[in-house]
Amino acid sequence: MTEASDLQRSLGIVRPTLILDKNRMLRNVEKMARKAEAAGVRFRPHFKTHQSAEIGNWFKDFGVDEITVSSLDMALYFASHGWSDITVAFLVNMLEIEKIHKLARDVKLNLLVDSEQVISALDTSLKHQVGMWIKVDTGYGRTGVLWDDFECILSLARKIKNSPKLNFLGLLTHAGHSYKANSVDDIHRIHAQTVARLSAIKDHLKSNNIQTCEISIGDTPTCSVANNFDGVDEIRPGNFVFYDLMQEKLGSCTEDEIAVAVACPVIGKYKDRKQVAVYGGLVHLSNAHILDENGRQIFGYVTSLENRTFGPVNRKAPVVSLTQEHGIIQVDDKLFNEIEIADLLLVFPVHSCLTCNLHKEYMTLEGEVIYVVSGPQS
Repeated sequence: MTEASDLQRSLGIVRPTLILDKNRMLRNVEKMARKAEAAGVRFRPHFKTHQSAEIGNWFKDFGVDEITVSSLDMALYFASHGWSDITVAFLVNMLEIEKIHKLARDVKLNLLVDSEQVISALDTSLKHQVGMWIKVDTGYGRTGVLWDDFECILSLARKIKNSPKLNFLGLLTHAGHSYKANSVDDIHRIHAQTVARLSAIKDHLKSNNIQTCEISIGDTPTCSVANNFDGVDEIRPGNFVFYDLMQEKLGSCTEDEIAVAVACPVIGKYKDRKQVAVYGGLVHLSNAHILDENGRQIFGYVTSLENRTFGPVNRKAPVVSLTQEHGIIQVDDKLFNEIEIADLLLVFPVHSCLTCNLHKEYMTLEGEVIYVVSGPQS
């Protein structure tokens, strides 16, 4: 009988369930909030990881009153729960202009652009003023103007400043390439490079009479390991709220900071291959994976429940295969003999943002059920 099965008996868990260690999560939030305060930067956490109004309210205890989201629907959801200063960290989709109108009417709304076409469309269409960030690509290669295209960025900034409906805020980036770093030193290098590149753009804008320009950065790895935020005005990490195995491998967190796990019922045992099957597959854990020392894909690791908190990562119990509903976990002899059919195994996720997005609710270790975004908001 596993420790997690005591949780099953006390909380009545019968299917894959996202378990939240609330105390651990609150420590993560406090740590990041204190870091931002000490560095003198604005803390605008990204709520795309947890997607919960109730969890969002816990941030207020640490002085948070400005947030980041990843979609207009998410912005509407949090606006309906009292948040009034929201950045949508996703390039503007003009097909959703009616949602932008509603949000801009009701809250302080900040948007992202990287093209003159969208700036012109907003200038023509908007009914209310919005804040405007220029999205800059500092090395990730996803969206944004290339950091060294100074003249394009200058042209965008001038166009924004010439619009009475757009308030130019500055330069915003997501250094997502930090997720591919090979070491903590590599994360520090990416952070320093990111800030230097944005600062160079800011200097160019200033030399061309654009004096007001803030810098906003947002990836969890650099925000977690860096302490020097000179030149930065705002940080927007999101994954840090729960962390995960990917962050632990990168060195962004320690295993005792991972704050969510998926409780998976054991449905099969296979002695010939020392594996157990659990009810917990791609639709519960996601397809995110890391590589072990042998280059094998790992979709999660089993953890334990010790004194009402998560235990260490069990490197001898990796999730080695996932299909839609099934997970296959490789175990050693000791754990194989301890596990019984209908026990629960707790699995740490590889990427908590993706895992949490697959679930409609959290269950805390105390048995409290917490709901997440239920769907598009009208």
